[in-house]
Amino acid sequence: MSEFFSMGGYAPYVWTSYAVFALTLLADAFTPLLQRRRALRMLRGQLKRQARNATKSRPSGVEDAE
Repeated sequence: MSEFFSMGGYAPYVWTSYAVFALTLLADAFTPLLQRRRALRMLRGQLKRQARNATKSRPSGVEDAE
């Protein structure tokens, strides 16, 4: 079993390669999730600003026409 882990003297290269591959795979899986959260947060902020600006720009005492 120790021969397997030593990889004939190439263990540092092999295990480092496996680790870099695993980290890249995880980053590739989580990046879309993080981008989605960021986009939703940005859209919520825009909607809040638009709602705030819409109430400020409406003259007082004027009702919305239905």
